[in-house]
Amino acid sequence: MTTDPLLLMGEVDAATSRLLRTAASFDAADLAGASLLPGWTRGHVLAHVARNADGFVNLLTAARTGAALPMYASLDARSADIEAGSSRAPAAHLDDLRRTADLFSEAVAAMPADAWAATVQARKGPWPAALLVWGRLREIEVHHLDLAADYRAADWSETFAHRLLREAASHHAMGPTPPSMVLRLDGSEHEVVIGERVDAPVVAGPAPDLAAWLIGRADGSPLSVIPDGPLPTPPEWI
Repeated sequence: MTTDPLLLMGEVDAATSRLLRTAASFDAADLAGASLLPGWTRGHVLAHVARNADGFVNLLTAARTGAALPMYASLDARSADIEAGSSRAPAAHLDDLRRTADLFSEAVAAMPADAWAATVQARKGPWPAALLVWGRLREIEVHHLDLAADYRAADWSETFAHRLLREAASHHAMGPTPPSMVLRLDGSEHEVVIGERVDAPVVAGPAPDLAAWLIGRADGSPLSVIPDGPLPTPPEWI
């Protein structure tokens, strides 16, 4: 998948359209139903996606202007905003998602070329501005899955799944006690190694299923393990 933020906006727009179609299908009971995230309803997930767009607009503005603008005022404020927005009516959720998606697109369009070289202060530390569009795409696609609606990892594009898989593998590999495993993509000789290769189990399957399992969004049932045995347990993902 391209790393060019402007080219990647086409993927963001397509992912946003898919999310909006799902959100438009929800009634109040659907929104009050459980998501894949412990303790969060679907309404919490949609409120988070909208507030995440606001946060990314802040980071894009910081990159463009040089202002010391954080993603969120504070983590407490972020949590409070999500909680406050979680129980809104379906139409209000949809309006919020559309409005904040438009603001994100406008903030990307306003970025001069040199601003993409900036570093901004994201929620978990410094982050290259050039990766903000990828970050937004990842939020939309992963949280669409979290809605526990008619959207699956298999609906992700191969390019998105491959990039997410490599990113999650790198994250796990840099942890204090990385699990040793070899990830083998179906139909490819390519492998991704986490930890030590020697005696590590090989986990094989389609890239979307591997990625969803590696980030804790799937139980890995479509995957196979060589030699036969239980799937390793991936560490917590960001």
